[in-house]
Amino acid sequence: MNENDSLIFNMSDRADTPSRIPFVVQVVVIQIVKELMDLYTDHGNNHKEIPLPAGRLHVFANDEIFASLGAKVYDMADNNLRIPGNIHMSYTPDAHVGIGTCIGTTAVWDMADGYVSPSIVGSDIGCGMRVHLTPLSKEDILDKKVRRELIRAVEKMVPVNNRSASTYQDIDLEKVVTHGLKGLPQQYIPDAYTPNRKTSISHVENAQFTFDTDYLEYIQSPQWGRGKKQIGTLGGGNHFIEFQVIEIEEEQREIADKWGMKDGQVVVMIHSGSRAWGAMMGREYKKDFEIWMSKKGIGTRDPNLVFAPINTDEGQRYLNLMYSALNYAVINRHMIAYGVLEGMKEVFGSKVEMPVLYDLMHNYALEEKHDGKSRLVHRKGTTRALPPGHSLNATPYQETGHPVLIPGSMGTASYILVGQSEGVKNYYSVCHGAGRIRSRRATKEQVTVDEFSSSMKVGTDEEILVNHRSLQTILDESPQAYKDVDQIIDSVVGANLATVVARCRPLAVIKGV
Repeated sequence: MNENDSLIFNMSDRADTPSRIPFVVQVVVIQIVKELMDLYTDHGNNHKEIPLPAGRLHVFANDEIFASLGAKVYDMADNNLRIPGNIHMSYTPDAHVGIGTCIGTTAVWDMADGYVSPSIVGSDIGCGMRVHLTPLSKEDILDKKVRRELIRAVEKMVPVNNRSASTYQDIDLEKVVTHGLKGLPQQYIPDAYTPNRKTSISHVENAQFTFDTDYLEYIQSPQWGRGKKQIGTLGGGNHFIEFQVIEIEEEQREIADKWGMKDGQVVVMIHSGSRAWGAMMGREYKKDFEIWMSKKGIGTRDPNLVFAPINTDEGQRYLNLMYSALNYAVINRHMIAYGVLEGMKEVFGSKVEMPVLYDLMHNYALEEKHDGKSRLVHRKGTTRALPPGHSLNATPYQETGHPVLIPGSMGTASYILVGQSEGVKNYYSVCHGAGRIRSRRATKEQVTVDEFSSSMKVGTDEEILVNHRSLQTILDESPQAYKDVDQIIDSVVGANLATVVARCRPLAVIKGV
C-alpha cells in the first residue's frame, strides 16, 4: 500500500458522497496543516519543502511571496496529496486558491499505475499564451488615435463578446480537434513570407495532440455546434489580447536576436483557451470520476477534487477527450491571432507580417519522459520552461530553449523568459502569470475605479488604452487583483527555473466580456 492510501477517507460505509467529511476531521487536519507550515526545509534559491500530513509540497517563491501564502493553499495541497502514488507536487509563486486544486500546481504520477485528475487540470483545458512578433516599433503606435483605431480594427475581426459567433464557418471542427493546427484550411496558415519554414506549425509547443478519435463519439451534438461557433473567439475573464513594447535584457541579447526580437519592438500577446469545448470536459466528466470514487468508497475533504486511475475507462475517456480540447485551444489562439493580423493590415497596410514567436499551454495533463520513465505531469496554471538542448523543445528552439511567456496584468509588465537546466527539480514548470491576490468579488468591493484608472495611467501620454468604455465593467481584472509580477519573476529567476529575456510593457489591451 502506498503511504498516501491510508490518508484517503474511506467512504464505503456512507450512503452519501465523498463531500460529507465530518466537520471535526476537517478542523483537526486544517489545524495540523497550520502547525506544519513553519516546519519547512529551506533548500535555498527560493525553494522550500513543506511536510504536510499527506506528503511533501515544494514551493518555489521568494520570502515575500512565500510569507503571503495562506493556510488554505496548503490545506488544498494536502487534499491533493491524498491521491495515491503522487511522485511530486509543487506550487509556483503565483499559487492561489482554485476549485479543487490551487492554480499554480504541478502534480506528477507514474503512467503505469498513477492517477489523472480533472481538478488538477482545470476547467479551461489548454488555456495558454501566445506571442507574435511585428515589424512595428514603439513610435508606430504611441499616438493614442492609432492605438484606438487598432483596437477597433481588431474587434471587428475577433469576437470579444461571449454572445458573438465565430466568422470561420469554413473550418471543419472535427478536423481541428483531431489534427490541431494541421487540420486548418491552408488559407489560415499565413506563412507565405516563410515558404520553406511554416512558423505557424513549427513555433508552437505542440501543433497536434494525437489521441484515440473513437472517444469523440461521446461528444453530444449541441457541443459540436457550440464548439463550431466559438472558434477564434476570445472569451471573458482574464483572457486578453495585448499590444506590448519589449525591452531586451542585456545579458540575453544573443538569444533575443536568434528569436527575432529587438528593443522597442511591438509584440502581440494573446491569452485564451478551449472555450466551451474544454469546459464541457471538466463539467461532464467530473461526474464520471465522482461515480467511480463513490463505487470505490474513497474521497477527500474537498468534494471538488476528483480523480481516478489512468488505466480506468473513466481515466482513458477523460485523457483522450482532453487532448481534443488541447487541439481546440491551440487553433483557437491561432485564429485569434489571424484576426489580429487582419486588423493590423487594415491599419498598417496589407504587407504587414506577424510571425508567431511561440504558443504554450498552462492547463493540462501530459505524458512526458523524466529520468527515462513515463510520467503524467499535471500543470494547472503552470507552464513548461524547457532549457536549451531538452528533447521536448520544439525543433526551432532546440539550441536555445523555447520562449516562456508569463503575463502580468493589463497595467503591469509581462515577461518572456527561457528555461534553465536546474528546472528539472520542478519538472521544468514555472508560473503562468502573476496570480490573483484577490477574488473577483473582493476586488470589486475593495478597489475603486480611480485606483484602477491611476494604474492604467489614464489621461497621461503613457495611458494604457483598453477596449472598454468604462473601467467599472472590468474592475475585477484590474492590476490590483493580482500579485506583484516583479516579485513573481524574482521568485522564478531566484529559483533558477528560468531567466528573463525580455520585459513587455502594455500599450493597448483588448478584453473579452
